[in-house]
Amino acid sequence: MTNVSAQASHGNGRNCVITRRACFSASHRYWLPEQSKEENEAAFGLCALAPGHGHNYELIVSMAGELDKNGMVLNLSAVKTAIKNEITSQLDFHFLNETWPEFDLSTPKGCLPTTEALIKSIWNRLKNHLPLTSLRLYEHTNLWADYLGNPMNSYLTIRTHFAAAHRLARAELNQEQNEAIYGKCARPNGHGHNYFVEITVKGEIDPRTGMICDLSALQGLIDELIVEQFDHTFLNKDIPHFQTCVPTAENIALYISDSLIKPIKIIGAELHKVKLQESPNNAAEVFADQSMMNIPSKVLEESMFSH
Repeated sequence: MTNVSAQASHGNGRNCVITRRACFSASHRYWLPEQSKEENEAAFGLCALAPGHGHNYELIVSMAGELDKNGMVLNLSAVKTAIKNEITSQLDFHFLNETWPEFDLSTPKGCLPTTEALIKSIWNRLKNHLPLTSLRLYEHTNLWADYLGNPMNSYLTIRTHFAAAHRLARAELNQEQNEAIYGKCARPNGHGHNYFVEITVKGEIDPRTGMICDLSALQGLIDELIVEQFDHTFLNKDIPHFQTCVPTAENIALYISDSLIKPIKIIGAELHKVKLQESPNNAAEVFADQSMMNIPSKVLEESMFSH
């Protein structure tokens, strides 16, 4: 028979990361009182329109700790209560500009309630109640922010897509040799994918705009340099780089990263990573700082953001 005391204490004291998902709906408006109507519209586009616009936000709270004798890091009822009391009850169906003091733009220290600024405020309200390791806040499925408690860096991700065809083959090899390496992907006429690409940038949150960088400018760079260039192309023939470089998911992700590093730096942020989803079963992820690829703890940390 199984020893009852041993069964009850299994895992006791071992470390584990748990997550809790919470949702709320809220509206906000991007408008700085010290700027003119024309300046606000130029900076924030449609987001400057009164009376504002809304989102269905999704919050992912990651927490870490040792398992107790009951096999839990934390009692999930206590986690749910903390998130409700400190966050969702205060934000759900509210106008964010008028909720928390840090978003009061009539004061010099007030900032816009952007996704980046909001996630940092959420962290500050939860950190004394829960053993946080990371937060992720989705504004919608193609835009989200991550925060790890580091005041120097927040992360913002834009998700977009393009459709393209490619053939995996090396010019110096014959068909049989290429098929031995690439399988069906080496067939002469190629094949296509609906690619999804996630571009993550990092940087400090501006104390007034609440942004890591100009979101419209970032979206424009991604559209111009990546989507417009790649969409509905045969990569091997239409993109000069891939006439001599095999367009694997890994090489495409690296090319996207190399193309964006300098332009993103110009608009005030740093490229952090690029994730390219080639199919439901195949993806490649590269860090702009290649040294991070050799640090397992960093890679593990990033894996906590998968969703």
